[in-house]
Amino acid sequence: MPRFLLLFAVAAALSLVAAGAAQARTCSAPKYPGSGYFTSLSVKNVSCKTGRKVTLAHYRCRTAHSRAGRCHKSVLGYSCSERRQSISTEIDGRVTCKRGSRRVTYTYQQNI
Repeated sequence: MPRFLLLFAVAAALSLVAAGAAQARTCSAPKYPGSGYFTSLSVKNVSCKTGRKVTLAHYRCRTAHSRAGRCHKSVLGYSCSERRQSISTEIDGRVTCKRGSRRVTYTYQQNI
């Protein structure tokens, strides 16, 4: 009987670890290349390093044609959607990039 309890405890611990790994976590945002800053970065089922790469790749795609531009193609295999609030001098945006169960979400403030 004790062996059964030990196996049960190990299985329960592994399921908690797996559930924790799938939860979103907050990462340090990369340095903003232009005039503005990234205000937050969170990832789910992906590393913080990859989250920073996707964030910068999306920034480059977004600003390829103008500072207030939008990205309409996939970035590093992720499809991204963006919500913005803007005034004449700045853009506040929230971007979510998805690739299967992987998620990268970041917010930014950019001066126009």
